[in-house]
Amino acid sequence: MEYIGALQAVVTAAEYDREPTAAELDAIERESPLILAEVDLLDAQITALDRTPTELDVRRIRRARHRVLTARRDLVNRTTGATGGAA
Repeated sequence: MEYIGALQAVVTAAEYDREPTAAELDAIERESPLILAEVDLLDAQITALDRTPTELDVRRIRRARHRVLTARRDLVNRTTGATGGAA
């Protein structure tokens, strides 16, 4: 069998071997509060996976969900305000 991975890397290297553009970095920075809130929610859910959730776990998950919803709302409002559209 002939290995062709090296031939494919030459074709696809330009597309994936680059630094993020300024626009991509700006988008990541705008979305970072939502990303961090989603990570907190995932962490709370993972913590409660292997045991029966305590009242503290339930509150932690509920608060994390609320932070995700708040971050999504804020992101949409900032995006809508920047483009001049109506929600």
